[in-house]
Amino acid sequence: MSLGGDDGYGDGYGGQDPARTGGTGRGGGDAHLTRTHLPEGDGDGYGSPRRPTRTKPSRNLITVVSVVVILIAAIAFANRGGNDDSDDTSTSSSSGSNGDGNGNGPKAEATAPTGERPVNGKNEVTGIASGFPRTEQGAQSAAANYAVALGSDGMFKADRRHAIVNAIYAPESAPGRQAELDNAFTSEKVLANAGLDAKGNAPDGMTFVSRANPVGTKVEKYENGTAQVAVWSSVLFGLAGEGSKNPVTEAWYTDTFDLKWVRGDWKVVKHAQKNGPAPVGRDQAASSAKEISDAVQGFGGFTYAR
Repeated sequence: MSLGGDDGYGDGYGGQDPARTGGTGRGGGDAHLTRTHLPEGDGDGYGSPRRPTRTKPSRNLITVVSVVVILIAAIAFANRGGNDDSDDTSTSSSSGSNGDGNGNGPKAEATAPTGERPVNGKNEVTGIASGFPRTEQGAQSAAANYAVALGSDGMFKADRRHAIVNAIYAPESAPGRQAELDNAFTSEKVLANAGLDAKGNAPDGMTFVSRANPVGTKVEKYENGTAQVAVWSSVLFGLAGEGSKNPVTEAWYTDTFDLKWVRGDWKVVKHAQKNGPAPVGRDQAASSAKEISDAVQGFGGFTYAR
């Protein structure tokens, strides 16, 4: 079929209807009209092909893709938070563990304070913590604080010593223990070794230092409202001041307390002390007498808890 002239080519689309073009047949004859149907997308010999039709994405498809992306982001965020927690837990447990690093070995027991508040009150006269809970941790906290009280400079003053004994000892044990301690702390030998006078006073210009610093506690026994607790402590003792003949030194002791639950608190019924364990001293220059004196007066003590 011809698309126009005798040469076999039409005029192109040229604004005409591509489906209907006028022309004559070859070899003469009556003129006639020829209707030609072209396949979609075809052009003439010189024209450009039609551009493919662009299809818009389905709204349903866009919605589904958006939901999937949000879900993936949420899962990734949740996994990230979980990994952080697990990493922290594995790090803290493996640092003191003898396991294989995969969580299959034994976990180290806690040696640091638990963070629980040890007491809610204190003795109004001595300031010693009181009201310890009836638990193993409560017994350890009580023993640590009692070791501090019995190792303080207040034990060298009669009125202060009596207040301390009555605050921490059980009622049936306090009188006998007070008599023993009076004899010990008023002896000339003990006072002379401490560099104090007969009333427990330090020489003018000197600061008397006696401070126990618990390092750890251990329950030896615990049953039926009774407990035996050992307290390992470092103790600073001596006179700080220029020309002191009894400079402040460090010593190590272990105090063992037999405790009894009395009227809502732990009280001492028996106390014993022994030397050590003592670590090797570090090669560290000793501070001046003034620095030690300032430190003792400037740094307060603690309420100890297990």
